Amino acid sequence: MAPPHQYVLTLSCRDTQGIVYAVSGLLYQAGCNIIDSQQFGDLDGADATGLFFMRVHFEAPPHLADTATLETLFAHTREQYAMDLRLHALARRPRLLLMVSQHGHCLNDLLFRWQSGQLAVDIPAIVSNHATFAELAAGCGIPFHHLPLAAGSDAAAKRAQEQKVQALIESERADLVVLARYMQILSPEFCAALEGRAINIHHSFLPSFKGARPYFQAHARGVKIIGATAHYVTADLDEGPIIEQDVERVDHSMSAEALTAAGRDIESRVLARAVRWHVEHRVLLNGHKSVIFR
Repeated sequence: MAPPHQYVLTLSCRDTQGIVYAVSGLLYQAGCNIIDSQQFGDLDGADATGLFFMRVHFEAPPHLADTATLETLFAHTREQYAMDLRLHALARRPRLLLMVSQHGHCLNDLLFRWQSGQLAVDIPAIVSNHATFAELAAGCGIPFHHLPLAAGSDAAAKRAQEQKVQALIESERADLVVLARYMQILSPEFCAALEGRAINIHHSFLPSFKGARPYFQAHARGVKIIGATAHYVTADLDEGPIIEQDVERVDHSMSAEALTAAGRDIESRVLARAVRWHVEHRVLLNGHKSVIFR
């Protein structure tokens, strides 16, 4: 558990002089203790956004130790630099809603990390379009919501199912939705509602080897590297801002089943890192890219 008076401040704004001084000076004057501070200016290259990003982990004195008071403290600085500034109390555990279909490797991995204390979150619900993992959820003491979709469901049926998921997200006050191999294409409306707070995982062969059994397709082509990508969900399928990626070398001696097993391990690791960095407030969006403060 984080100490009760610790916070993380994240911000982004147009890069200009004096930002670090303004933020650190304000914290110092208020009697806060800075534990860790990182910053980045996206100024180099043709695709540079010209934005400045900062993450500060600090401890506040007892009389300032609530988010509303700290928001007031930073009101002028936020306005002065037109900052997207956010304050996160580390004593509050983020709430995750997990979604899964019929491949459970990422779900199992996240649940193990949660149960073993490696992932400091609360998981109020697991949602699936199949009943496959109902017993697993019950064994973990997590409510399981089976919201089926018949094969060939039309857009109206899919949207109705999504609205049930949205209602659940709101009622459970979920901070983050994790698509732990949830094999349904989300509507633009659902993606817009989840902007910046839904993470997906997929193999990194895309746009090659689309559809079913991608590792078998890769094996048939004799690929030498397999990998996975975790990214934020957007209406552009599998093209949201990337949070984490990893790869592993494979060779001709491996069967298609061995490639699949290796790929599932990578997917689990990459998704877990992305989720952890998000809930630790280490990920800041930078247009179509992301800034990760490790």
